[in-house]
Amino acid sequence: MSAIIESNEILDRLPKHLSQFIKPQEYSDYSAIDQAVWRYVMRKNVDYLSKVAHSSYLEGLQKTGISIDHIPNMYGMNRILKEIGWAAVAVDGFIPPSAFMEFQAYNVLVIASDIRQLEHIEYTPAPDIIHEGAGHAPIIANPEYAEYLRRFGEIGCKAISSGKDYELYEAVRHLSIIKEAPGTPQNEIDEAEQKIEYLQKNMGEPSEMALIRNLHWWTVEYGLIGEVDDPKIYGAGLLSSIGESAWCMTDKVKKIPYTKEATFTEFDITKPQPQLFVTPDFAHLSLILEEFANTMALRKGGLSGVKKLITSKALGTIELSTGLQISGIFNKVIEDDGKPVYIQTIGGTALSYREKELVGHGTKTHVDGYGTTVGKLKGINLAIEDMSPRDLDAYGIYEGKQVHLTFEGGVEVKGEIITGTRNLQGKIILISFKNCTVLYKSETLFKPEWGVYDMAVGKEIVSAFSGPADLSSFDLMTHSTSSTTIKTKKSPKRKELEMLYQQVRDFREGTNQTISRHKVFEQAVENHPEDWLLNIELFELASSNGDADFAEEIKQHLETVKQDRPEVGHLIDGGISLIESQKIAQ
Repeated sequence: MSAIIESNEILDRLPKHLSQFIKPQEYSDYSAIDQAVWRYVMRKNVDYLSKVAHSSYLEGLQKTGISIDHIPNMYGMNRILKEIGWAAVAVDGFIPPSAFMEFQAYNVLVIASDIRQLEHIEYTPAPDIIHEGAGHAPIIANPEYAEYLRRFGEIGCKAISSGKDYELYEAVRHLSIIKEAPGTPQNEIDEAEQKIEYLQKNMGEPSEMALIRNLHWWTVEYGLIGEVDDPKIYGAGLLSSIGESAWCMTDKVKKIPYTKEATFTEFDITKPQPQLFVTPDFAHLSLILEEFANTMALRKGGLSGVKKLITSKALGTIELSTGLQISGIFNKVIEDDGKPVYIQTIGGTALSYREKELVGHGTKTHVDGYGTTVGKLKGINLAIEDMSPRDLDAYGIYEGKQVHLTFEGGVEVKGEIITGTRNLQGKIILISFKNCTVLYKSETLFKPEWGVYDMAVGKEIVSAFSGPADLSSFDLMTHSTSSTTIKTKKSPKRKELEMLYQQVRDFREGTNQTISRHKVFEQAVENHPEDWLLNIELFELASSNGDADFAEEIKQHLETVKQDRPEVGHLIDGGISLIESQKIAQ
């Protein structure tokens, strides 16, 4: 990781597999236009949000070292963030939800380092540094909210997904990329949006990941806090959007008290939100999160948990009542009376205890899958795990003994016991057999010629969750995406415009006071008559320097731009209004 970013003690705790999502920020790639976009959005937002955002927002901007005038260097931010126990890393746009939440679980903020185009200055479906850096980062300075975010990540990364979840993630990622790429044909964007709409309508039974993603959207991204009739903003999607932060405060957006029902409220990233949820305080967020977690297979286990893992077709873990954990891709469960009595995986499987792989029970041992009984012995009230050494001897479950075990549900295990493995409490968690046959009715589940049979011990499945128990048991460096962020080649005209922006920036920051602002203005009017933000910056300089005639000339030109491009009229008016109001305040 040190070759990619400047690390620190928080980043050093990250599991190795998360490094595949981290990329350099490449600060030098930001153009003067990008810096102007950041500055415009931040100045507008801070001016407006100081009235409608939760108090933690403005306090957090100072605590996290986020400047209004410069795109933040996130690895410089890290030196400040670590004082509140957090860190930041750069990624390329959307990453899989489970990985995003796993970063959060380690107190690491994921920041998409690209910045929206000037043409999408109000809102973009793509995650960008305005959304992440100016939206998420400030609020984590609030300790109660920061703990909610960490806990959300801890629980969320264990949520079980479905194959359709990943398909939707890829579709959303694709849309966000092409929508931010200059010159993408509208029909291509329409097709991408239609695909997302189709997928959303045909997801079937929502997975745990789909449900918890809803909670994330209605809190972390689009949350309001306080009284329903007088809420404040804390969601990053609202904090980073000039348009939606104002829109959400109108009566056109329905305000609803935040409850677990938000779990079942879907969202559409391509449209403004028709309703938002209001939490009374940050502590209430954690309360609802725990209510949802109580419904997850993580805490309920059982037959439904195994079935969720089978449906996901992805790497997952079940934990038995003894604490033994089985990690792999589950493909089969035999059930009896609503309970699982035998489970099976395919491919490499690992056995663990307390998130640590058992010696000799990794994927190299269980290379072709793993199957085991679950439950109690038939006709015996005492579960194997609860038997004392004397009990085990009495029932013939002893080293070197030939046994025939019949479990409730009908699974039979016949073979010679080699040895047993116990947990720290002394309970037996694994029994190994040789010359073993495992049967269920007329089906043979294990044959002697297959080698040693390792039977897990556990009267019930107490937990089922996404991912492995021991992260080191599997090669998790396997992420690949069907699309990457598009970097277009800049035209000579674009480069010229960037140079004009840079000259204005250099003048304002005092690095080059010899630049003629009048000449910059003339070149902008002649060669880039459609541009408006450069003229806003020139108007600000003219106003602050008391050059009333020049300011009026710029203002008149901006009126022409408004006539030619009415869609940016409110942005121009907003920029001028902000500059004039700040001048009056001074």
